[in-house]
Amino acid sequence: MPIQKILGVTIGAILLVVTLSFLLSWPVMVLWNECLVPAVQGINEVTWLQAWGLSVLAGFLFNKTTTVKE
Repeated sequence: MPIQKILGVTIGAILLVVTLSFLLSWPVMVLWNECLVPAVQGINEVTWLQAWGLSVLAGFLFNKTTTVKE
């Protein structure tokens, strides 16, 4: 397999993951800005990049990992 094909597939996969993560952070931004900001005084709206950071942080904190021992 040529190195150019491997490099192209790798870059394409990375771009797909980054794009999907930004698209999945959009609901976080909408929920934060539309539900939390009016309900709690003193909380500011978040940008899309901040919502992405919150999604990544929540993924790290609440990631369920299981190991199966046989």
